[in-house]
Amino acid sequence: MLSDVKLSPHQNRSLHNIVRCRTSVLGGHEDVCDNCGTVIYSYNSCGDRHCPKCQQNRQNKWIDKVEKEVLPLKHYHIIFTVPHSLNDVCLWNDKLYYGILFKTVWETLRSFGYTHYGVESGAIAVLHTWGQNLSLHPHIHCIVPAAGYGIQGKWKRIGKSDDKFLYPVRQLSTAFKGKFLDSLKRKLQKLNNLSGFSTHIQKAYNSKWVVYGEAPMSGTNHIIRYLGQYTHRIAISNNRILKVTENDVYFQTKDYRDNATVKNTRLSGKEFLRRFVQHILPKGFVRIRRYGIYNPRVKRNLNLRFTEPENTLDNLIKQDEQKQEQKQKEKSNGFANVDVPDSNHRKCPNCKTGKLKRVRELPRIRSPAGHLPSLLKTYLK
Repeated sequence: MLSDVKLSPHQNRSLHNIVRCRTSVLGGHEDVCDNCGTVIYSYNSCGDRHCPKCQQNRQNKWIDKVEKEVLPLKHYHIIFTVPHSLNDVCLWNDKLYYGILFKTVWETLRSFGYTHYGVESGAIAVLHTWGQNLSLHPHIHCIVPAAGYGIQGKWKRIGKSDDKFLYPVRQLSTAFKGKFLDSLKRKLQKLNNLSGFSTHIQKAYNSKWVVYGEAPMSGTNHIIRYLGQYTHRIAISNNRILKVTENDVYFQTKDYRDNATVKNTRLSGKEFLRRFVQHILPKGFVRIRRYGIYNPRVKRNLNLRFTEPENTLDNLIKQDEQKQEQKQKEKSNGFANVDVPDSNHRKCPNCKTGKLKRVRELPRIRSPAGHLPSLLKTYLK
């Protein structure tokens, strides 16, 4: 069933990692309850960023880190999408395509920040490549703060309190469309492949592009945890998969054209795998990026420090005159340490009273890799 699917070396490696995740192949440890004697085996995770089992810890760590690094004010959620008529270009060279997408999204936001408010704005951008049914649907989620750093070297609020959108959506859509298609054509021209995708590009020019905007959100913690829903998602999570048979995979989807109604979808195993591997990103490709005043290099060059205990922009304005004083306050205040529970003091899931004690480490199994399609077929049964 799966042997006909052609995989790149990087896709092959990612799938190998996923099917071995938290199995004896990767090793682990043996724990014993000091009360009832129950033996618990825990196996190591693969750590692959495309694995549905390995994202929660990364997401929590990312949220904890970013909560200390964002502006303490409301943010706007803006989503940039690209017409499906360009999907063939993406499948031909996904690294090139996603790179252009990130580049033109920020160019659009940055230019609007200067033309509408005269500030260097910022954004945290997250790439998603899938739709609910695992189809190829590249889009970028952006969180944009309602403030920027002005040309005069002072902080400035942007957006209005009663506005749902930070920028005019139609203007934003038109500008993004022009920048993206122009950059794509230039890159294809350099690679001598513009003529091969001329029909796709013309369809994109004739299509209506829509940049989606959502009402601003207040509260730093709420903002970051909201964005955290998007940062470490993968194409499909385990809890959406209902059943796997010899030939088919059944899973849940939301139909947004029908008021986000949850529906069951069936795909053949081969088609399910084909769609899933489309969303394995190129090796080393960064899918979460920071721009403008959220970019570490820009912050360093402009000497920006904007983590404050109070959620008001007034504190940021005062920083311009009191940077040294604020630095001392930050040192004295610091941030609360997060206690990590000792793995040797976990409660026993059987008797609920005893504590698990680690008695031995389980080594990795150093056997040959095996045939991936056969492994997938075994694990998906």
